[in-house]
Amino acid sequence: MTQGTPEIRASAQLLARYREPDNARGVFELAITAIPFFIVWALIWAALDQGYWFALLLEVPAAGLLVRLFMIQHDCGHGSFFRGRVANDWVGRAIGVMTLTPYGYWRYNHARHHANSGNLDHRGLGDIDTLTMREFLGQSRWRRTLYRLYRHPIVMFGVGPTYLFILKHRLPVGVMRGGWKPWLSTMGTNTAIAVLAVTMIRLVGYGPFLLVHLPIIVLAASIGVWLFYVQHQFEHTHWAHEKTWNFHDAALHGSSHYQLPGVLRWFTANIGVHHIHHLSSRIPCYRLPDVLRDHPQFAGVGRITLLQSLQTVRLALWDEERQRLVSFGEARASQRPAGIVAP
Repeated sequence: MTQGTPEIRASAQLLARYREPDNARGVFELAITAIPFFIVWALIWAALDQGYWFALLLEVPAAGLLVRLFMIQHDCGHGSFFRGRVANDWVGRAIGVMTLTPYGYWRYNHARHHANSGNLDHRGLGDIDTLTMREFLGQSRWRRTLYRLYRHPIVMFGVGPTYLFILKHRLPVGVMRGGWKPWLSTMGTNTAIAVLAVTMIRLVGYGPFLLVHLPIIVLAASIGVWLFYVQHQFEHTHWAHEKTWNFHDAALHGSSHYQLPGVLRWFTANIGVHHIHHLSSRIPCYRLPDVLRDHPQFAGVGRITLLQSLQTVRLALWDEERQRLVSFGEARASQRPAGIVAP
């Protein structure tokens, strides 16, 4: 499907009828996610007496449920999970305490991501840092080393997510000039997290609380960053400079259709249908499958399977000439401008 902008805009208009949230469906989706999460959390705590390795097995579904809660919070931030803004905002804030994500601060950054996704002149706004091949080859050896380290899988999907959710989200870094609202969102969430943590420690003890909850947070954070990565860091994604960039092209072709097995689609709340989400972010997550069912022409756009997604890890640089993401090895093998030293 290689539509030009007018056709893509027409396609976006087709999606308008899917944008109306269903409050009853929203309550149901929230209940079948939050209640099992609390049950599994309690089971992990109870299983500590049977041995920690047995308890660790339950950490995986618990992390999956926390990821799903984050996706519900994500929809609330777009105003698409419930019909009313009050319901969206307060459910989003409550879930933000569980996901360690200040709702208002995150919503502000995420809105900037949607508004500038794929724009080479507005990078670094709620997205993963991506250099063009020319930019990378033109940097000093030290800066190239730092970028390589940043893009290394251990950092990108291990250390980075833990730092992001446990430390970085504790201060509104990046929006310090945004007034008092980011501070209110962040400090309010921090206070609620502290109250919840102290309450749980009093109930189950300091050690058990960390043994149960910390692995859930770390695993869920890594899964969340992986999903965000795959949704935009695939080979034939879309990047353009301001003069040629437009929202609709970037939305449809700069976001992937991550085709996951059914159980993983449920745990990720259909966020893999990301190209449709970027084209019309007000569509609730529970209605995204309806779009693919009614408009199968979208199914093949940016499609990536679970196996194919593993190959995206090596991609790190945008090649402006070939209009695709390439690996560091491909950058080395390419012809370089005179005077530029290869990494």
